[in-house]
Amino acid sequence: MTSRIRRAGAFALVALLSLGAPILGAATAVPFAAIGVAAAVLIDDGPLFELFARPGDRQDGRLNGLAGFGFAAAGLALLLALPQAALPAEIFVAALLVLGFGNLGTEAVRTRSNNPFLAVAGFVAGGVPAAIAGQAAVTVAVDEAIAWSAVIFLAVIGALIAALLRELLYERDDPVVVLSVGLASWFVAALVGSVPTPELIAAVVVTVVLGGISYGLGTANVSGMLTGILLGVLTIVLGGFGWFAVLIAFFAIGGLASKFRYDRKAARGVAEDNDGARGMSNVLANSGVALLAVIAAAAGELVEPAAIVSLAVPFAFAGSLATALGDTLSSEIGCLYDRPRLITTFERVDPGTDGAVTWQGELAGVVGIGIISALSAATLPLSPSGSTAGLAAAIVAVGGLVGITTDSVLGATLEGDRLGNQLVNLSATLTGGVVSVALAVALL
Repeated sequence: MTSRIRRAGAFALVALLSLGAPILGAATAVPFAAIGVAAAVLIDDGPLFELFARPGDRQDGRLNGLAGFGFAAAGLALLLALPQAALPAEIFVAALLVLGFGNLGTEAVRTRSNNPFLAVAGFVAGGVPAAIAGQAAVTVAVDEAIAWSAVIFLAVIGALIAALLRELLYERDDPVVVLSVGLASWFVAALVGSVPTPELIAAVVVTVVLGGISYGLGTANVSGMLTGILLGVLTIVLGGFGWFAVLIAFFAIGGLASKFRYDRKAARGVAEDNDGARGMSNVLANSGVALLAVIAAAAGELVEPAAIVSLAVPFAFAGSLATALGDTLSSEIGCLYDRPRLITTFERVDPGTDGAVTWQGELAGVVGIGIISALSAATLPLSPSGSTAGLAAAIVAVGGLVGITTDSVLGATLEGDRLGNQLVNLSATLTGGVVSVALAVALL
């Protein structure tokens, strides 16, 4: 057994202390805080130090990683004592076990391979079963029936969030991951009611398979793949498979467009970085508004007036994704053609110039907007009676057109020194969503 696996196993054992939460409540913070103090000021040598020490710990002469993990767990445990809306014990346990046993799974994989995809798979394979078992143990301890769909859902969501954060941050920033996973899972659990187990399993299987395919085809890197899977699961559970159909249409068509004639784009100096693989920032910039719309759809059932929310939210979702796909296709196709013009002055500029457009790119963008508009009208609750489906699709299309025009104008005027590309994309998709909502409220 390597030292890395022994260390990961020791951290997993520490995480098991969270199982005392159903009995101890907020007092669970005490053993974790004691571990944090001991790691920070008491243990500086000997077998225990060598077991938990990471490379940087040896240089500092203290167990920084273990101290951070202990203090973060203690802080999260204190939320178990909130007077009116305490953190559920099962979420606390799931957050700790996902990280502890997920790290162990990652290290087990790394004894055989350094492939980043397999390392993430090892993390999920280790974290999800541990979180499921931990939540089940908590439920049994308080003498309640186990809601398997909720247990599985929280384990999967927690593992995906943790894996994504570890990919984006320094892998050993466990305090940030522990707190983020616990708080994010708590928020999602508040939105999600009972999820049928078959539907949940189907959501996980479909999104994981499609995420793996996107990584295999090179249309997404590891962080982009994890973000896409997380968005997919949330969209299916909070919205439904109709909403997911629109989202996956954007991901699939947009991803393939980024790989279309990539060598020629690279030769012209207009290709996306990383061989066209999309990362987390790109995914969120284009689909962040859609994610907020899905969350709003779930939250709308809990607030009044629900009727306004039920009308506005699907149009915000559809309008933002119509903009995202339209912009992606217009950029990825348009950059292949010469003699583009700047949208603000119509002067000739070099291919790849921010805010430059070609008629071929604009046509491709219109096609993308049309695909999302038609699919949205068919699968989303844009027109409950069905009599105004054509008008609903037209509203989404107009929102998409305004959105991609906004993207080009911002690119020509503000992108570069003032705004980054991702912020421009986010602004454009927000514009497309807002315009679609405004037209829907006015015309429907």
